[in-house]
Amino acid sequence: MRYYSCALLVVTTTVLVFSKALRTSKFSLRRSLSMLSSVVPAANVDIVSKNSDSAYEFSGVDLGTVLKNHKKAILFAVPGAFTPTCSAKHLPGFVQFAEVFKSKGVEAIYCLSVNDKYVMRAWAENTEGCKDSGIILVADGNGDFTKAMGLSKDATGSKMGIRCTRFAAIIEEGNITSLQVDEQGFEKSSAENILSLL
Repeated sequence: MRYYSCALLVVTTTVLVFSKALRTSKFSLRRSLSMLSSVVPAANVDIVSKNSDSAYEFSGVDLGTVLKNHKKAILFAVPGAFTPTCSAKHLPGFVQFAEVFKSKGVEAIYCLSVNDKYVMRAWAENTEGCKDSGIILVADGNGDFTKAMGLSKDATGSKMGIRCTRFAAIIEEGNITSLQVDEQGFEKSSAENILSLL
C-alpha cells in the first residue's frame, strides 16, 4: 500500500511540474508574439563594444533607448556565452554575415545573453572575427531585459539559473517588426533566416 501511495505521489508531482512548465512556456510564447510591432522595452544592461583603440569597453545603458536610435538593427539572444550551439553556430553565423546585414541597411547587430559583462567580453575576444564584425555584446546580467521581453527560460535543471530563450528580432527605430523565437535549436533565429526576412 505504501509503495502505491509513493508511486501515486511521484506521478502526481511529475504531472504538476510538467503542467506548470507547459503553462510557462505558452505564456512566454504568447508574450513574445504580443511584442510584434511593439516598442522595445526599457531595461538597464551593460554593452560591450569596441572603442577607438579597438579595445573592448563597457557602458551601462538603457537598451530600449539605444535601439530606438537605429533606423534598423538586429538583436539576437542566446541562452549562454561559451555554450556549445551559441559558440559554434549562433554567434559565428552573425559574424560571418555581418557585412551582408550592413548591405541590407542594418546599422548595428547586438548579441544578448544573461551573463555578466566580463564573461561577454571574454566570449567576444575568444570568438574569431567578432571584434572586426562590429557586433555589440549585451550583458543582461540581472535578466531585466529578458523578463521585459517575456522570454525568460528556466535552465535550473542544467544548473544555469534563469536564462534567455534563444531569439532574434529585427528592430526599426525601436519597434519590433519581426521576432523569431527558438524553443529548441536555432533555425528561426539564425543569421541566415533573419537575412531572408530583411
